[in-house]
Amino acid sequence: MNDDQGMSPEELESEKATALPDKEVVSILDLNADVDLAIDAAAPIDLAVAANANVAAPINAAAGANIDSLGSEAQAMGDQGAAIDQHIAADANATSDQTSGIDQGSDPITSGTSQTVDTSPAAMDDGNLLNVNVDVNLDSDIAAPINGAVAANANVAAPINAGVAANVGSVDSDAVAIAEQDAIINQDITGSANADAGQVSDISQ
Repeated sequence: MNDDQGMSPEELESEKATALPDKEVVSILDLNADVDLAIDAAAPIDLAVAANANVAAPINAAAGANIDSLGSEAQAMGDQGAAIDQHIAADANATSDQTSGIDQGSDPITSGTSQTVDTSPAAMDDGNLLNVNVDVNLDSDIAAPINGAVAANANVAAPINAGVAANVGSVDSDAVAIAEQDAIINQDITGSANADAGQVSDISQ
């Protein structure tokens, strides 16, 4: 038989209790982040290119093959005659002048991070067990003026001749490859290549 009658009304009235806040205002983490990012970037680019070029590339190729063939012949003959005359009588001039006036001002940088943990009995009334405040201000000034000038005179000639003959897994087969090439190349350049780059940069950061 159980003699436990529970608590009397007087005992219940003597107990003390604290009411919890409403569910919608209870929060474990209170995070406040304030990020202020300011970037000043300036990259003026000036480039001048001048070129005189002659390019000649005659290509001749011949290929013959017998694979797994009996009593077969593979012949490849490439005959190439190239007479190339290249003349350049010119001047290649590249002039690049750049003047940059860049003024980048920045405000004083202030940043701070604070973290507090409230363990007092009144924390439940506030509704936040962890308060984190982050305040970051970042100011960046970037300036990269670039100036370049390129001048070139060029003659390029690349005659290529190839002959290929092959027998693979063949019996009593002949593979003949003949490649003949006659190339006469005359190249001359009469002229000058001048590159002039002038840059004036006034940067205030």
